[in-house]
Amino acid sequence: MTGMRDIGGIVFDKDGTLFDFHTTWAGWTLRLMQTLSKAHNVPIRQIADAADFDLVAERIKASSPLIAATNRECAEALASAIPGIDIDALEHEMMVSSADMPLAPSVPLSPFLEGLRGRGLRLGVMTNDTEYGARAHLRSAGVLEQFDFIAGFDSGHGAKPAPGPLLAFARAAGIAPEHSVMVGDSTHDLIAGRRAGMHTVGVLTGIAERGELAPHADVVLPDIGHIPAWLDG
Repeated sequence: MTGMRDIGGIVFDKDGTLFDFHTTWAGWTLRLMQTLSKAHNVPIRQIADAADFDLVAERIKASSPLIAATNRECAEALASAIPGIDIDALEHEMMVSSADMPLAPSVPLSPFLEGLRGRGLRLGVMTNDTEYGARAHLRSAGVLEQFDFIAGFDSGHGAKPAPGPLLAFARAAGIAPEHSVMVGDSTHDLIAGRRAGMHTVGVLTGIAERGELAPHADVVLPDIGHIPAWLDG
């Protein structure tokens, strides 16, 4: 592996990394389940059990199949509790409705990203969400133009934990994988980074705890705001 002085690019996961996971997604998931429960006359508890969602705490559990899953996999998990539902239609509805979600950045993103670009770094986003959703969220946060590469699970490069999307970032940025960093809040992110031959940084703004991320990460940080100091370290 190279030293930090040789880093030329950073690719970020989106949810739980650039944006705080619980603040952004717990409320949306609850509202979606309430809508599905009413529309299909299915007890919300049945849907919540399929999603591994804590209705009392109104939080997505760490064991939820929704964590780090693709949009399609999330739709399939919810649909397993609703007999006869059209999974394609549910997946499309989730993509459209989630794109309008109010987001909770894990740090003030614009100055943070400007600081990284000021170091000459190329920046990317790779999410297991759709590319449509990723672009919508980054646009609404006012940082879409800060990124050189944006990919979802449906962008043709595969989905994490496979390394394909990260290798696509490296190719697009013109940077060797060993001169790149993958930053994420889940083991899917970090395993993908390791498989791609990248440095890996875990952050604690998602659901996974330090002990879960540490075996797959060069370092685990409280949030992405600590990355500049790590690079200087």
